[in-house]
This record gives sequence, C-alpha cells and structure tokens, in this order.
Amino acid sequence: MNTSHLQIDTLFDVLPEPKPFAPGIRRAPRRESHLSLADKKQALKNALRYIPNQHHATLAPEFLAELEEHGRIYGYRFRPEGNITGRPIDTYRGQCVEGRAIQVMMDNNLDFAVALYPYELVTYGETGQVCQNWMQYHLIKHYLEHLTQDQTLVIMSGHPLGLFRSHPLSPRVIITNGLMIGQFDNQAQFNRAAAIGVANYGQMTAGGMMYIGPQGIVHGTYNTLLGAGRLKLGIDKAADLAGKLFVSSGLGGMSGAQGKAAVIAGAASIIAEVDISRIETRHSQGWVTAVHDTAQAAVDAALAHKQAGSPCAIAFHGNIIDLLAYMEEQDILVDLMSDQTSCHAAYEGGYCPQGISFEERTRLLAEEPEAFRKAVDESLVKHFHLIKKHVARGSYFFDYGNSFLKAVFDAGVPEVCKNGENDLDGFIFPSYVEDILGPELFDYGYGPFRWCCLSGKEEDLIKTDQAAMDCIDPDRRYQDRDNWVWVRDARKNALVVGTQCRILYQDALGRMNIALRFNEMVREGVIGPVMLGRDHHDTGGTDSPFRETSNIKDGSNIMAEMATQCFAGNAARGMSMIALHNGGGVGIGKSINGGFGMVLDGSERVDTILRAAMPFDTMVGVARRNWARNDNAMATSREYNALYPGSDHITIPHPLDDSLLEGLFQ
Repeated sequence: MNTSHLQIDTLFDVLPEPKPFAPGIRRAPRRESHLSLADKKQALKNALRYIPNQHHATLAPEFLAELEEHGRIYGYRFRPEGNITGRPIDTYRGQCVEGRAIQVMMDNNLDFAVALYPYELVTYGETGQVCQNWMQYHLIKHYLEHLTQDQTLVIMSGHPLGLFRSHPLSPRVIITNGLMIGQFDNQAQFNRAAAIGVANYGQMTAGGMMYIGPQGIVHGTYNTLLGAGRLKLGIDKAADLAGKLFVSSGLGGMSGAQGKAAVIAGAASIIAEVDISRIETRHSQGWVTAVHDTAQAAVDAALAHKQAGSPCAIAFHGNIIDLLAYMEEQDILVDLMSDQTSCHAAYEGGYCPQGISFEERTRLLAEEPEAFRKAVDESLVKHFHLIKKHVARGSYFFDYGNSFLKAVFDAGVPEVCKNGENDLDGFIFPSYVEDILGPELFDYGYGPFRWCCLSGKEEDLIKTDQAAMDCIDPDRRYQDRDNWVWVRDARKNALVVGTQCRILYQDALGRMNIALRFNEMVREGVIGPVMLGRDHHDTGGTDSPFRETSNIKDGSNIMAEMATQCFAGNAARGMSMIALHNGGGVGIGKSINGGFGMVLDGSERVDTILRAAMPFDTMVGVARRNWARNDNAMATSREYNALYPGSDHITIPHPLDDSLLEGLFQ
C-alpha cells in the first residue's frame, strides 16, 4: 500500500473563486442551530481544519457569514461549477473499479435533476446529505481516486477519516452517519452537532451514496397501494386500482413518487404540494399529469378519472388541510389516504403549516422558528382530525413511514396513540409496514433491491431488466407477478432520473440469483460493471418502530441490533461499501439504518461474496421477524433452513396458545 501519491495536505492550496448560484435551483432553508459563542468558534475551527493556514484569514469571515445566514457551513466556494452528474464510470480516475463506481453514485446524488437542495448537498428528505460540506466532497473524491483493492476508506458523518490497509475481500468504503451517544441522541443535540460540523444526517441512501432518484419510492408506493387495495378494498390480486381515489401530500424527493406510483397502479390520485418548484419538476418529468390551484378543480378532475376508471396524478398547489376540508365538506369518499411530507423534520421545513405560503414558511424558519413550530403543531392537529373524519366515512389511511403520526403525537395529541398515552404501543392508524409491506413483503424477504449500470448506457439497463425478468417466476406468488410486471413495464413508465438504474422488490434468493446473473453478464462482456444496492427501507436493514419494524410485536422493535448486525455482517462478507445511519426516514433518535453497495466487476471474487452476502443481508431481517413469531417470516425461515442444510440455520420459535396466558392473569 503506497499513499505517497496522495495530495491531501495540498488539495486546497489554491483557493477557488466564489461562484454564482444557478438560477431556478432549489435552496435549503436556514437550519436551526441555537449556537453559543463558543459553539460558533468551534464550528469555524472545525471547518477551517480542512484548509491550509494561509487561507484562514480569508475564509474565517466567509464561513461565519454562511453559518449565520444558513445555520451551517457548506463551503460554497469549493463546490464544482455547474451541474454535477453521475457520468459513465470510464470517465472517472481510479485505481480500482470500486473507487470509480462510488464516485459515480456520489455524483448522481448531487445532480440538479436528482438532489432536493444540490448546493447544500441535500439529496432528499429535506435534510439528507451526501456529506456536510464541499471540502469533504473533494477529499472523499480524492481518496476514491487513489483507493486500491488493498485499502478501505473510512467516512464518519461525511468526514473521510482516511485510508487503511485491508485486503481485496474487505469493504472498500465504510460509512457511518450521525451515530450519537444515547444521552445525546435527540434532535436538539443533533442540530448543534451538525451546525458545529461533527454530525451528518445521511438520511439513508443520501449519505450511503446509493440514491437513484425517486424511482425507489415509486416502487415502494406502488406495492403499498396495490397491497392496500387488496387487503382493505377487496380488489382481486390480479386487478389494479382502476376506479379508486388516492389522496396524499408531498411531491418532494421521497414523495415525488406518489402520483407516478398511483398511475402505474391504475388509481386516480390527488397530491397536495405547497412548493410550486417541486410541482413543476414532477410535471416536466411527466410524473404529474395535471396541475390545479383550487381544491375544487383538482377534485373535479380526479373524480372524472375515477368515474372513467382511468389513472391520473393531479397536483394540487396548496395545503393538504385545505384539500381534505373541501372533500369532507363535499362528502367525497377517498378510498386511500396517506402523507409523504418530510415529517421526520417537521420543524426544519419538512411540513408547511396551513394558512401561510411556502415563501412565508421559509421566512418563518429563518426569522421566527418558535412561531413556525407553533404553526406546525396547530396544523398537524387540524390535519389529524380531518383524517379521522374521512376514516369514519370509510377511507383507509396509512402512515407512509415519514413520521407523520409521531409528529402528531409530538404536537400534543395523545389520542393518536393506541393506548391513549404514549407511542410505545403504536398509533391508531397503521404504518404501511405494519399492515401491508411488513406481513406481505418484508416477512417473505421482499425488499427494494436495486442496481445501477455504471457504463451509463441505456442498452445495459435494458439487458439487465430482461435478465432480471428471466430470473423471476411470476406464477410463484402474486408478489412475484407484481414485481415481474413492474420491471417489464419499467422502461415504458420512464422511471430513470439521473443514472441508468433500476429498483426491483425481490426476496433473498431472487436477489442473489439476479446478482450472480448480472456478474456473469459483466464477465462475458455483455454489459459494463454494475453497482448493486438497496434502499435501507427493507426487511432487515433498519430498526425503526414507527416504520420498518412496526409489525414486530415481541417488544424488540425498540432495539437497534438487527441493523447493526446487518451492517457488520455485510462487512464481514466483503460488500464493497457499507453504511450505518441514525434516523433515516423518520428522524434522529427514531431509527438505525444499515445499507450496502456492491460492485459487480465480473470476477469470481465477486461471485464468492454474492453467494455469502446477498442471502444474509436479507435473511437477517426475515430471521428477526420469524423470531417475533410473524407467520410468513416463520414459513420463509423454515424454507431457507431446508435449502441450506449443514450450512445455515435460523432459530425457529415455538408456538404458544395465548389462552394459556389469559388463564394465568384472570
């Protein structure tokens, strides 16, 4: 291992000139910090340690101005000029294919077409960042350019700690984000840590370098809507949602998927959004079919589609509360309801109060944070009571794991809790995982497997789509048919945003078989190298009692051991890149997420890693769900044990007759 060619100490010897911001690109609102004088000095020290001493006098006041204006130090002058895109892998410098591949993924996360706030390195979810500042970006890129197969790059909350000796079967990159000591694991302490430059909210796939645009959440929402229709509306497993109405809110990074997913599932839909720029983005992409500024016009258009049995994605430019109030007044039945605003960051701009414009929301965030917080709480209460009215009339409402119901509870509404007191027993409305994705997908091992064709060639993606279809038996389960249809129609549905990537819900053996087939295709020269990954929103990668583990009822939903074991197990088996995050999707202190990226270079080495790592990555979650006595997970675990005799074995729980316990406590 030779690191003499690294130029870390001289990387910023030449100070780049400040650059203008491109017009029309969304910018992050000012972030809350409440820093003391000592904290502000610490923030400057922490940012300036990336920069040679001769530039400190120039940059200290500039960084202080950023801190005061934005609540964070981003190092704007160090951002590369123009748009950053995930280019074909062959255009990147690197000593190994993994180093080049991860650069592709990192840059894709920051593409103007992909990122929510590209100048602030926010990929999605209001606050989910690739790293904290642009100095870190350059350092990470430099290390990746020089990374060899005998080294591992360690990244802590966006800071590249350095390169360390390892071996070809070790991970090339290990990432952690925002992992805080328990006593300090809360939003206020995190805000301070982020402001002084020591913590990064990686969200999930933002800080894990594996975001592929909103396509991932489209698939999850598509599966959820179909599942809700079948389980709650009595729709046949071979049918779609034609003639049904879906209403929700949010067209941002994660939630931009809702309208698109509804159309693919056959439903008429209305999605409320207060930020016109997000509506314009989705409309220009074709993910929104029409835009209306009044609730009446939006509802009339959607009802016409519902009557005709034709799908639509109507964007209502306005507040969801106004939309729901109008529909309640007009006695209109909403078949399915949800919310996909960024309620894990409700007080950081993820939720816009009723009665104010988006621009006023942004001003209040910066200038009157307490008034903003009060307005958010008042709106959440109104929103909740309107949902209750619609549910009483026959609507099915589900929380899409964005922490909406937890935000309602935090706003002072204990009646949202099942026990009427606290959130330990969950909420009166189910999480989409609790009722749908958990028992019907996660317990079997189905989850958001994904891949990126690093060549950047559409023809490679087409070939991998066909290969994935060839690996799926659509007649095994309805889940397999849904996913076979999904990938069959993926190109027609124009799902790609950014790099040539695809997401496909698959179970453990499905993922392994597809991965091995792709690696064989790389080996044969049929396609270029491929990056595998998944959303951390999966059967085994995330401990989150309000979302991923909401259907685990043995009390272990508050434990973070599954995600940690998944992270460590993937490292032990040699995944190319592994990541562990605090709070992804639902907010700081509410979950731990573990994820991975795996580069397929066609080698037998990769085949060996895939055979060990792909089943484990999934089955560690199925095994946990089985131990919680989830019926489908128990059945899947027994099947797995039969497939791997003498190699793998999952502990199966003994059943209990609940009447025995009832007799003991009379």
